[in-house]
Amino acid sequence: MTLNTPDTRARIEVFLRAAAGADAVRVTRLERMSGGAIQENWALDATVTGGAWSGAQEWVLRTDATAMVEMSLRRSEEFQVLQVAHAAGLSAPRPLWLCTDPAVTGREFFVMQRLPGVASGHRVTRERALVPDPARLARELAVNLARLHTIKPPQPQLSFLKVTPARGSIAIYREYLDHLPEPHPVLEWALRWCEIHAPQTEEITFIHRDYRTGNYLVHNGQLTGVLDWEFAAFGNPLEDVGWIFAKCWRFAGKHLPAGGIAEPADFLVPYQRASGRTVTAEALVYWQVMAHVRWAIIALQQAQRHLSGKEPSLELALTGRIVAAFEHEILVLTR
Repeated sequence: MTLNTPDTRARIEVFLRAAAGADAVRVTRLERMSGGAIQENWALDATVTGGAWSGAQEWVLRTDATAMVEMSLRRSEEFQVLQVAHAAGLSAPRPLWLCTDPAVTGREFFVMQRLPGVASGHRVTRERALVPDPARLARELAVNLARLHTIKPPQPQLSFLKVTPARGSIAIYREYLDHLPEPHPVLEWALRWCEIHAPQTEEITFIHRDYRTGNYLVHNGQLTGVLDWEFAAFGNPLEDVGWIFAKCWRFAGKHLPAGGIAEPADFLVPYQRASGRTVTAEALVYWQVMAHVRWAIIALQQAQRHLSGKEPSLELALTGRIVAAFEHEILVLTR
């Protein structure tokens, strides 16, 4: 569903005028951005007259996709997550205004700061000009992640977040597989392996749960912002470390374990120094297996968005077909 119609633009302008305390707002550009497979991001350029935001502005309007993924937060919840992240000094877009009135666009949305940079995982891992110093970028990502993991429950503003330690996540994934009409024996095997090797005790912190190449912006070789906070939760901080190391998120840099951009030590040494945690080789393998299981579950959910008829999409249909690659990596890691 497009937002770029005269009536919808006019309603967005009314909302922005009130939210920004402006005399007038004219939307000069409203264009669907690439990426954002779970939600929709729209580049929103506006000319603001009066108030603190007077002048030309470049924002992002983030709204729900037509069909939701079960694991995703609502936009009102993601907005609150971004507020906490930004207040903590994390590298993230500044959230500006939330709209829960369905009369404006028919869906919840929020407006946030638009940061400079390239997020495409295929480009970041392939084009050396974008990342001339990979170790530096890995260090920035590691230190930012360590800072993210200093946020611990309880957080009154984030009371809606789920707590997802390893065994809790395993139970959720198993329940989802149990309701699918077709069997996935490798994923069932992986869940049993994860259950047997689960950590006996776990530290629980705020976690991003999608902290990986493709979800951060790089500008002039530096990290400018981490995107897509829709899966945030409270859980084991090493889940985020395993996620960025998972082979499925290395894109063109399959030989570079740290997000397809750098060697393991380039990320792990600064993360361990900044966080005070030790990431053992066993823990790194464990959370990579969990990462591939979880991404396989999300891929199956993406396929269901297409199969349900709510959101016919070749991209969503093909996403469901890459599960076999994740299953192969799981077998390699657990052999």
